[in-house]
Amino acid sequence: MMRKSSRWRMVVALMAAIVATAVPAGSAQAAGRTAPPPLADGFGLTQVDTATGGPTNFHITVTTPEVAGKHHIKIILPSGYYDEPARRYPVLYFLHGSPDDPIQQNYPALTTSDQMITVIPDGGARGWYANWLNQKTQAGAQNWENFHLKQVIPFIDANLRTIATKKARAVAGVSMGGFGALHYAQVRPDLFGQTASLSGDIDLSARSMDLRLAVVASLIDAQGAICGSFSGVCGGAESPYKPGVDSDALFGSPYPVFNIDWRWNEVDPSQHMDKLKAGGVGVSLYVGNGGGSATDLEFWLESASQHVKDSMDALGMSYYFVDYGDGSAWGTQCNGGHNAGCWEQDLRDLIPRLERSFTA
Repeated sequence: MMRKSSRWRMVVALMAAIVATAVPAGSAQAAGRTAPPPLADGFGLTQVDTATGGPTNFHITVTTPEVAGKHHIKIILPSGYYDEPARRYPVLYFLHGSPDDPIQQNYPALTTSDQMITVIPDGGARGWYANWLNQKTQAGAQNWENFHLKQVIPFIDANLRTIATKKARAVAGVSMGGFGALHYAQVRPDLFGQTASLSGDIDLSARSMDLRLAVVASLIDAQGAICGSFSGVCGGAESPYKPGVDSDALFGSPYPVFNIDWRWNEVDPSQHMDKLKAGGVGVSLYVGNGGGSATDLEFWLESASQHVKDSMDALGMSYYFVDYGDGSAWGTQCNGGHNAGCWEQDLRDLIPRLERSFTA
């Protein structure tokens, strides 16, 4: 009797082992997983410390020779990422504004998709998603374009189950990130099937000199100068744009005299929409009007987006354009201003549209 019982326990144990092997590994892992997936260094990126967050919403910290300092990369995985180990996903690269940080990109809409991976790389307080002309300022190396296009994208494709094709990759951003999204899609239309600007600084031509000078203000740390000169204006907060650098550090001289500002025109999205048409990149633009108040940055960005729309109309391009004005069309969470409440509503409209484009 003891012998039969022993054999029976062995049979039960063997059957349990077989069942455990037959059940998709992701299901068991998803139920008890509490940590982010391991990511291997590579493509010039070195991770420091350990990943912070949960299994589907976390950030890592990296260093790179391309940009001075340490940089966060936030990653949001679909809720079912671990349930289907063979499934691969399209990727949205979401670019933050100035002077923000990836960790602060907590828009609820970004966590709603179960069909794509979202990656939010650091763009610096005033990196402007570009390789700076002057790499020898106090800010150190500032090759943000190289960091994102030559390092972050292949790093993500190597470490996560992505669909590494143009059709399955999109880039979108808010404010400074809106510029970055259109700029990157124009520089590398082979990488991105869709691009979107949410209240973006997407006209840096002389006709939008106000926006060009806003970029310059972030470079020279105009806020720091004001805070330092007028006690109490900034409430004791330190300027995020330190150290101040030369106004020419990013794209050379910003002043439209004798074409010395040619580099600004070279990267100005509004003047190069033909690159997106030729590259077959889908374009979406979202903007408000600041409630009609000239003291709200959105008021000025509305004309910038209109200039880009006019350019696309002249080229006969297809595009998606939403001017939500004072925000009433988006509901009570948006007042038409340059703020997260409106961008959350933009994302709630954009993300389902991106999902459809990935599967079309």
